[in-house]
Amino acid sequence: MTAPVRRKSRKNHRLLAGALAALGAATIVACGPDTFEIPIETPIQPKLDVSAFQRVLVAGFVAGGTEDLDTNQETVRLLRSQLRNKSSLKVIDADVMPLMDIAQDQNKTANAAESPAATEAITAVSATAGGSGASSAAGQALPLPQHIKDEKDLEPYERLFANVTYWKMIGEEYQNPLIVTGTVLFMPNSRSGFVQRDQEVYDQFGRRSVRPIRTYMERKGFVLRPKFVFIDGRTGATMYSESYREEILYNAQQNTPALSSYFELMDRLVPNFLSALSTQKIKGTRVLLK
Repeated sequence: MTAPVRRKSRKNHRLLAGALAALGAATIVACGPDTFEIPIETPIQPKLDVSAFQRVLVAGFVAGGTEDLDTNQETVRLLRSQLRNKSSLKVIDADVMPLMDIAQDQNKTANAAESPAATEAITAVSATAGGSGASSAAGQALPLPQHIKDEKDLEPYERLFANVTYWKMIGEEYQNPLIVTGTVLFMPNSRSGFVQRDQEVYDQFGRRSVRPIRTYMERKGFVLRPKFVFIDGRTGATMYSESYREEILYNAQQNTPALSSYFELMDRLVPNFLSALSTQKIKGTRVLLK
């Protein structure tokens, strides 16, 4: 093969390779990337079988913490609204139950029901054993705090939810619904210490970069600790209960109303609450190959 023929052949190969490369690039531009995303929804089954109920009663909550808002009223109002929008159960409109007062009344009734003879017997046994007269109250229910400031104050109120007779009576009054009740503690919180935050830095050429730095800060905010108790209105027995804790902190100079913080924290918890009663869907994406 002569030199001119070889040069012509190499030129033709280069032209062919260039044409194929151009065709491939055009195909990629026309068809787009090799993958694409599609939205998907994953159903999550409820934690409770509520098929036996047609109605739900958000009765009320033993609430404490800050006095800047009525946590009992706000919690009942919020949960009823969410259940109307996202549950198939009919939400019962009823007055919010003042559970703190109800628990106090039940406690007084239980103590008054203690017979004098039983009290005298306990006192006699205590005196024989060398005990103090204070032990005569051993058979009585412990007093309930008038003001709930922390979790320790809430503990004596737990026996209210174990009063099967009372909750069965409430169920009969409202045609045997699913009853939602529990405790809610919403209280101020403060914390100080080193926190990490991002700081923008520009070099001599004006190029921007972000660097993490540690800074000592004083922050304040709120803690929300609800406990949701689900009671079978037909029997008065507790079906399920679950506790949560959420916290939010702001710069110490930032003045955020308690009600705004409460709703911000409840927004995080509402999906967990609803997942106990109805099927929820988690939205996401899935990457597929063309």
